[in-house]
Amino acid sequence: MVEQGSISLLSRLKVGLKLIPLILGLFIFYLYGFLWTLKPRKIKSMKDVLELFYIDFLMLKREHVEVVKLTDTELITVSRNPCPILKLTLMLKMDTRYTCKLVSEPVCRYVLRHIDPRLVFERNYNHIRPYADGCLERIFLKPLNEKPRLIRSVTFSLSLMKEET
Repeated sequence: MVEQGSISLLSRLKVGLKLIPLILGLFIFYLYGFLWTLKPRKIKSMKDVLELFYIDFLMLKREHVEVVKLTDTELITVSRNPCPILKLTLMLKMDTRYTCKLVSEPVCRYVLRHIDPRLVFERNYNHIRPYADGCLERIFLKPLNEKPRLIRSVTFSLSLMKEET
């Protein structure tokens, strides 16, 4: 019985140790996001969101961001950049569907809210690396009169979006 308790404690300790670099990454990314948002930035179009968020804030190269859909109110992208969160996740032998929700998504939402409070960020966790060839994300403008709601996990499909266009 003592051995079983030791194994449980050891496995909990291993999981806890894996969280330390993730929490450190979250802290650093939030700090960067906070500092980046100190300079006010305004958008006039979703193309501005593409430039400000993906190119300026995330510092992605244009060739690493495929624009799947770009309208007046919606931007859908697939990112294929060298990603530090993906690299860390693979090193820790964890799941990006967990680590990206923990580290990346809250900071992305924070930054986009500071660019324009109407911007909503969604990531399709069924289409994320290393399980897919890129990370599928959607940013859209919610109507001004829409009341805030609880953040929920939303799944949207790349194949459904291509049918719409």
